[in-house]
Amino acid sequence: METEQLKEALERRPVIDIARGVLMAAWSCTLEEAWEILVTVSQHTNIKVHAIAEAVIATTQQQPMPDHLQKQLTAAVAARRPLR
Repeated sequence: METEQLKEALERRPVIDIARGVLMAAWSCTLEEAWEILVTVSQHTNIKVHAIAEAVIATTQQQPMPDHLQKQLTAAVAARRPLR
């Protein structure tokens, strides 16, 4: 079981890293802030981080992000702004 989970995590990591880069470019945030944004959206929507990451990446292909994710993403970014 642990081996399967590790394999799955390694396969999903590049998607998450790409999404972090997209967030960094779009919102001028740090790598850590991008991770926190993904986690916050995941926690507030009960959707896995990798699925949030896939939705973020899809926006670079002119695919709209679902409204409920967009609202949570915007809120998560706004919550990080006072820290900067």
